[in-house]
Amino acid sequence: MSKTASLTRVAIAYVLAFGAASAWLAWGPDTRWLWLDGLLADLVATLVVFAASRVHRNSSFYDAYWSVLPPYLAIYWWLAADVAREDARAWLVLGVIALWAVRLTGNWILTFPGLHHEDWRYPLVRSRAGRLEVLADLVGIHLVPTFQVFLGMVPVYVVLTRPGPALRWLDGVALVVGVGAVVLAFVADRQMQRFARERAPGQVMDRGLWAWSRHPNYFGEISFWWSLALFGIAAAPGDWWWLPVGAVAMVAMFLGASIPMMEQRSLERRPAYREVVARVPVLVPRPPRRVRSTS
Repeated sequence: MSKTASLTRVAIAYVLAFGAASAWLAWGPDTRWLWLDGLLADLVATLVVFAASRVHRNSSFYDAYWSVLPPYLAIYWWLAADVAREDARAWLVLGVIALWAVRLTGNWILTFPGLHHEDWRYPLVRSRAGRLEVLADLVGIHLVPTFQVFLGMVPVYVVLTRPGPALRWLDGVALVVGVGAVVLAFVADRQMQRFARERAPGQVMDRGLWAWSRHPNYFGEISFWWSLALFGIAAAPGDWWWLPVGAVAMVAMFLGASIPMMEQRSLERRPAYREVVARVPVLVPRPPRRVRSTS
């Protein structure tokens, strides 16, 4: 199947998913909480995407859902809540989310080869589950990331549904962190794509931002979610102790699952990567270590 045909099928699945979610919000049973209405609609859309994944036997149908869901939730909460439309903090949050979503979704479209390809991690998750592979697909590949993204969006819910104080210095920090995160991830991805086109067999990436961090793109992604947490704290300072829970969950996911899987794969496929591990920090960028020669 060509890339164009594959993208068309994914787009149709997402139209159906968000159509079902919107139908739920319009005609389904209301709860007393906008956050719960949003979560239920999110789960409805996730189940539609999961169904498309099973029909096409390719769980990469879910990949772009990560970046298109947050704008949907944010706009729903913003329109449904009785908060002034001219609220400056709300506009800043919406702008950062839009910038992030366009960048990440655009990168996925650019690098997605088509439905003949599936992210290598998904078959691994399903094979480890044995007879429970359908459950592993539903929960591990679809529902868990959905809940994680939702947790990351909780500070946005606070900003968009509660009247908050006027803009303060923390909003400026959140804006700089959010925009900086998007720019960092964009540059890191472009550098990796250029390297992938030019590299020799067995060569490892240790140039540009990748000379300062083994996963600068992940650092940018994590930083985006922390920017949302900072916006939430600026809107509700008294809730500072729980609003970063989504950002903390993102750190746990990347450090506990995504990065170890990528590291193991890189070490298995490229022995020279061990030298990179020895001198380049795993996540937070900093100057590389100097490795003493043993000769």
